[in-house]
Amino acid sequence: MSNIVAIVGRPNVGKSTFFNRLIQRREAIVDAVSGVTRDRHYGKTDWNGKEFSLIDTGGYVVGSDDIFEAEIDKQVELAIDEADAIIFMVDVESGVTGMDEDVANLLRKVDKPVFLTINKVDNSMRAADAVEFYSLGLGEYYTIASINGSGTGDLLDALVKALPEKETKVEDDLPRFAVVGRPNAGKSSFINALIGEDRYIVTDIAGTTRDSIDTKYNRFGFDFNLVDTAGIRRKSKVKEDLEFYSVMRSVRAIEHCDVCLLVVDATRGFDGQVQNIFWLAERNRKGIVILVNKWDLVEKDHKTTKEFEKHIRQQIEPFTDVPIVFISVLTKQRIFKAIETAVEAYKNRSKKVKTSELNEVMLPIIQNQGPPAIKGKYVKIKFITQLPTPQPQFAFFCNLPQYVKEPYKRFLENKLREHFDFHGVPVSIYMRKK
Repeated sequence: MSNIVAIVGRPNVGKSTFFNRLIQRREAIVDAVSGVTRDRHYGKTDWNGKEFSLIDTGGYVVGSDDIFEAEIDKQVELAIDEADAIIFMVDVESGVTGMDEDVANLLRKVDKPVFLTINKVDNSMRAADAVEFYSLGLGEYYTIASINGSGTGDLLDALVKALPEKETKVEDDLPRFAVVGRPNAGKSSFINALIGEDRYIVTDIAGTTRDSIDTKYNRFGFDFNLVDTAGIRRKSKVKEDLEFYSVMRSVRAIEHCDVCLLVVDATRGFDGQVQNIFWLAERNRKGIVILVNKWDLVEKDHKTTKEFEKHIRQQIEPFTDVPIVFISVLTKQRIFKAIETAVEAYKNRSKKVKTSELNEVMLPIIQNQGPPAIKGKYVKIKFITQLPTPQPQFAFFCNLPQYVKEPYKRFLENKLREHFDFHGVPVSIYMRKK
């Protein structure tokens, strides 16, 4: 379970540049991920071996200055509620502004580590100008230039030192399902319908995070842990429709589960915000089941279900091998099916394929249809094995891994899916040198 660090501050101080710098450094090292990261507000990074999730609050603000102020206040309050540490970014070029002072007033009351970070300090003149930020009353500050990265090392050293150690939970082998989705899609009602009365609760495990409680259930003959984020609501000034809010909430739940049950409101469709949550689960390599709720409210003919499903699959390309279940929480229609499907996705995610079987099935397919030659060079794939990770990842050993491009990896992924059934689970493919 990684810590969450939020970057706050008014617009145009360089939050996104800083965020992208940290995330891309990480993504460049891990593996180039094909372009599914449609939102750039959330990512994982690490420093000195400590991993944390980074959230850039800035990307969510839209509107004029006066709207900005209200939005920024909301986001800072959210960051204070949800994050383990806060980077408060200001800009040396414009000096201390009224908006900076507002944010500082909110942050001074917080008992979480706050790092006042002064951006655009790229020469000694500007370093001298930075002194005026002591007036914000937040103590020591860090000067950086996020455009070229100078100064970020000291900031990150201090940041990871201050992050609380997450207690590791005693893991049981039960699947963990997180119910996620945008506000008012019916998450709480789904959970209540699923669990019925309290008498189904077997044990209560206090969650490692304040906001997601793991509860062990036995229902429909399945044992599972439910990571419930829906039931927790702080009656603060946060408006329910704030996109940032549902993403921030979902981050914790998604990182902490095996399978995400993504509840979609059929009357609103599979919109941008739902897609953000979907890609968040995909990037974290979790099992995913899409539950289209309120299906009883949709006017239907014999084609409606097919067309709705087709529309969703177009939106989630290239990862389309995802179960979609049409449910109605109100009438309890297909709720059992939803859990059954989630259990299948869980089993698929933890499936281990024998190396001998992998090679028997895949090598003839590759011989038949090998990777296209590039610059007259032929790629020969000699051996395949599944990596010992919690989710399906496969290493293909070959002579020229750098020549195997995305389309061919997708072809291999589809063949793996065809033969070994990874329905509902992202599959990662790595080309390795023999």
